[in-house]
Amino acid sequence: MTVIAPPQTLSPRRLYRILAVAETITWTLLIAGMILKYLLHVGDWPVRVFGLTHGVVFVAYALTALLVGVNQFWPLRQIVAAVATAIVPYATIPFDRSLERRGLLTGGWRVTATDDPRDHTRTSAALRFFLRHPFTLGLAMVVAVVAIVGILLTLGPPTQWFG
Repeated sequence: MTVIAPPQTLSPRRLYRILAVAETITWTLLIAGMILKYLLHVGDWPVRVFGLTHGVVFVAYALTALLVGVNQFWPLRQIVAAVATAIVPYATIPFDRSLERRGLLTGGWRVTATDDPRDHTRTSAALRFFLRHPFTLGLAMVVAVVAIVGILLTLGPPTQWFG
């Protein structure tokens, strides 16, 4: 009996693209919040609301870049570059297109081991475990985002980290 797997509607490419676009949208919201606060003097709430929104999406984007990068066998410098693009407003989409042109977003999720020696590491085994258990992966991602954002909130705004 042949088992046909359902189509992967949330491929690595699609997941990465969704978060790259979301990161750009939240940059726009944050910039709009700064305009409302500093030019239109409506108070601090726009920066607080849109800043938190941007922070959550930034962390989710960074974790997604890590997940997709490990799945696609990106070198560490490529994963770091992906995360770094989120620091620059609107840089995630051109970076996403660059990844696409170079074929670095091609392929599905690696749920089974292959003959590739890079696929026989603890990291790849952990990746396959989480990919075979999407609810657990989703829960782990949510917990990680909440924990990281919580830590960042205790540190205060990024403008105060090095002052």
